[in-house]
Formats: sequence, structure tokens, C-alpha cells
Amino acid sequence: MTPRCSEATRELDVSEPNDATFDIVILGGGSGGYAAALRAAQLDLSVALIEKGKLGGTCLHNGCIPTKALLHAAEIADQTRESAQFGVKAELVGIDMAGVNSYKDGVISRLYKGLQGLVGGNKNITFVAGAGKLVGPNVVEVDGKRYTGRNVVLASGSYARSLPGLEVDGERIITSDHALTLDRVPASAIVLGGGVIGVEFASVWKSFGVDVTIVEALPRLVAAEDEESSKALERAFRKRKINFKVGKPFEKVEKTENGVKLTIAGGETVEAELLLVAVGRGPNTADLGYAEQGVKLDRGYVLTDERLRTGVPNVYAVGDIVPGLQLAHRGFAQGIFVAEEIAGLNPAVIDEVGIPRVTYSDPELASVGLTEAKAKEQYGDKVKVYNYNLGGNGKSQILKTAGFVKLVRVEDGPVVGVHMVGARVGELIGEAQLIYNWEAYPAEVAQLVHAHPTQNEALGEAHLALAGKPLHAHA
Repeated sequence: MTPRCSEATRELDVSEPNDATFDIVILGGGSGGYAAALRAAQLDLSVALIEKGKLGGTCLHNGCIPTKALLHAAEIADQTRESAQFGVKAELVGIDMAGVNSYKDGVISRLYKGLQGLVGGNKNITFVAGAGKLVGPNVVEVDGKRYTGRNVVLASGSYARSLPGLEVDGERIITSDHALTLDRVPASAIVLGGGVIGVEFASVWKSFGVDVTIVEALPRLVAAEDEESSKALERAFRKRKINFKVGKPFEKVEKTENGVKLTIAGGETVEAELLLVAVGRGPNTADLGYAEQGVKLDRGYVLTDERLRTGVPNVYAVGDIVPGLQLAHRGFAQGIFVAEEIAGLNPAVIDEVGIPRVTYSDPELASVGLTEAKAKEQYGDKVKVYNYNLGGNGKSQILKTAGFVKLVRVEDGPVVGVHMVGARVGELIGEAQLIYNWEAYPAEVAQLVHAHPTQNEALGEAHLALAGKPLHAHA
């Protein structure tokens, strides 16, 4: 996740002398780290920003941005293949992975240059290129040089996890890092893991013409989402002929003459050219000196309080190393929060449930707040639910997408969850997060005027119905 910015850039300043002291030393230049640096610099604090890889971290170079570029290319492929239904005659000749990768890399490059310009052009930020290690409660060492911070922010990010018995070789058994740089379209692929990363790559590859099978140990795809959203995605994937096996833990994998053979629970086997290991991301905290300096860890994650303090005085942690949603925008918000906390602004604590979530597959899933099940755990029989089908939405019909907007509310109270499925619903999450975070009542949203024809109207119609005055929907 990167801010809008000019493409002007200059060489990053790495000339700070040994034993320099700063208001904040930040270990990691991903979404959380660079956001903390930029906000702290705005508040006139001196910052040392340390990054061993490229500024922008996983999201910009190996995550959000490149995967969404691939997903857009996949959307173009599907639109071309299916253009006749709109009266447009077109033919999909094939997928040029060199061209796709060039497009993807161009997007990354432009955002990277812009971010370099923002950081490198800031007089309050010293960028340090190299691998840092916490060698004292307030000291980070990089290549023998020490950077002392009146405050330290740990923002070292995450890595693509594997499982015991799965040896990633980067050729037949790969992670998302390798998948983003493939120079060919494989004939077939197994995706081990039916979470966000797994279903997004399965969606891309199917659009590119790959025979895809997802294997997931949990009972449903994207199991963290509302159950109705999961079931809608599964129906859509069946229609797209994306194979998936849920409730099937991995047992072993073998290399074959032409690819890999995966054995799952019950002895069933699946064979394909490639196996993508998409079982989540682990915290990048090993060998960085955290535990030695008193920072408490749990399975590698840095434990913090709600104000992101680690328990070691003046040491904070943000982003994927903190237990919770591993999302770039979460890390970005936490980075801003910590900078303001250090500056004494006493920012409001971030409500983790109020952070929007989007899965950019076809169809997209977008949600914020509580699932129906979680809401019932919290509020019991006071929970009311309304599901508005996109079949009644004009723009959705124009786009030929199916799906719904599902609202979860407390009786005589606010909306506590919004869950959406369909093409482009990720673009609707902005209003949805305002509804949740501002504790809006259905009647309050119902009185807002939503532009026609837009998919955004579906949110308005759903709230009209929940407020007791349905128009294009049944109560």
C-alpha cells in the first residue's frame, strides 16, 4: 500500500555517521515502517528508517500491488474471452507472461520511485540500507554501525510460510514470491491453502487457462469470512470450474516426472505441474535480537498492548509481526498511530474489527465488522440480518455479476457487520467501513442519497430494507 505521490526521486541518504541518535529508529521499511517514518517526520521528529530489502516491503514488491496487477490482467483475459455476451467480437489469442510481468513491474516501479522520493526528499528521515538487529533496548545495529533511538519501532514484516514436510524448491513447489515472477503459464497447479492468497492465485491462474485445484484443511474457503460469503465464493468457483477440496489436510508431497503429487487426508492424491504453498505468512522476527532485549514473543509474533507497546520501555511494534490481520493498510494505520503516540498526540486506539478486508478474486469479497456468527456470540438473539441480492441492482446487471450485500445489526442498534460478494465490491468497502466505525443505524444510512446506477446503491437499498422500507427488495 503506497500513497499517491510524484515520481520525483533522488538517492536515499545512507551517510549518517556511527552512533547517531534519533527520536525514532524504525526497523523495517514496509507499509508500517515507512508510514511511521513519514508521519513522524511531519511531526518534526528525527527518524532513522532501516530496511534490508526495497523500501515499500512485501506489499509493494511481493504482495498487494503485484498480485492485484495480475488479477487485473486476469480480468482483461476473462472480459476478452466473454466479450460476445456484450455484443463485442474479440478473440483471446493467449497469455503473454512476459507482457503481463512487464505491466506488473511497471506499476511497481512507478510506485517505488514515488515512495523513494517521499522518503529520500525528507530532511527528517535518514534511510539506512542494510539488515538491522536490535542489540540494545534502544539500539539497532546495521553493518557494524549503531543507531540509537529515544524510541524504537519494530516493523520487520513477514515471510511466506511453508509446512513441515514441504520443501519449497522455487520450481515445482513454490510460494507466492515465486508465483509472482513465473515466466510461463503452467498447464495445471495445486494451491495448498484456501485463504485470501490461495483463492486470489487460483482465480488468476484459472483466468489464464490453468487447471487449478485448491486444497484446504479447514471446512470452507476463506474461512475467516462470513459463512454466506464463503459459500457464495465456492458456488462461483464451481461455476468457473475451479476445483477445490475443503476439510482435507495435507499429508505429503512427492515430485513426479512431470510435476508434483499431493496426498491429502484419506489417501486421496492430486497431481499437477506446480504446487503453490499458500498457507499464510509468518512473522519475520528470528535472529533480530528481539527476545534478547526483553521483547515478548509468542510463536514468533511480537506481543503488544492496544497502544502497540511491547513492554520494553519506548519500544513499539507494528504490522505483520503483531498478532492479528496481516494487511498492509493495518500496518500503515499502525505506523501512523505509533508516530502520533510517540509525539504525544494520544491518538485513538485502532479498532481491529473496523479494519476493512478484501479478497480480490473473481468474484470479490469485501467485509468489515463482525460476521453473523461472531455477532450472535456477542449479542445473542438481538442480532438481525438482511441480505440484499445484487440481482436487483442495475449496475451489477450491466456488469453481469452475481452476489449480495449482507448487513448484520443489533436490534434497535447500529450495523455491526457488512459483508459483500460480487465484481468490484472491494470499491464499496469505503462507505461500509464508515457505517461500521461511525456506528450508523440503518435508518441513518437509508436517508443518504446513493448515485444511480452504481453498485453503491446496493448498500443504500440494503439499509432501506433493514430500516423497514424496502423498495427494490423484499423485507
